[in-house]
Amino acid sequence: MKTIYKNTVKALGISVDEFQDAGMFILFGDNAPEELRDYCYSVDVNPVEGTICAGQMLKIDNESYRITAVGDEAPVTLAGLGHCTINFSGQTEVELPGTIYVENKPMPKLSVGTVIQIIEA
Repeated sequence: MKTIYKNTVKALGISVDEFQDAGMFILFGDNAPEELRDYCYSVDVNPVEGTICAGQMLKIDNESYRITAVGDEAPVTLAGLGHCTINFSGQTEVELPGTIYVENKPMPKLSVGTVIQIIEA
């Protein structure tokens, strides 16, 4: 197993829970636009070491979620800005290019110190 991406949540916007009901969350580096900052989990800008694709695993602390689809822009913005939306709908068709879709399981609660990884199986 190879770790393609790893990061740690370092801050929470005051409105991150607003996307909980929609089954998604947003990651963004320190340069998040002011109008989005309150809705994002803040992370460092870390490299993506490989190709992110369906079939891999998104690991959030000790919970694992199979990746079902990856938008074309998601790996680019994740590596360049720390920005990506994670959607827990399980859909296999990409609707938004900056989104990584994972299997339809309950979304975990993220907090400061939560470790996020993408693992190549």
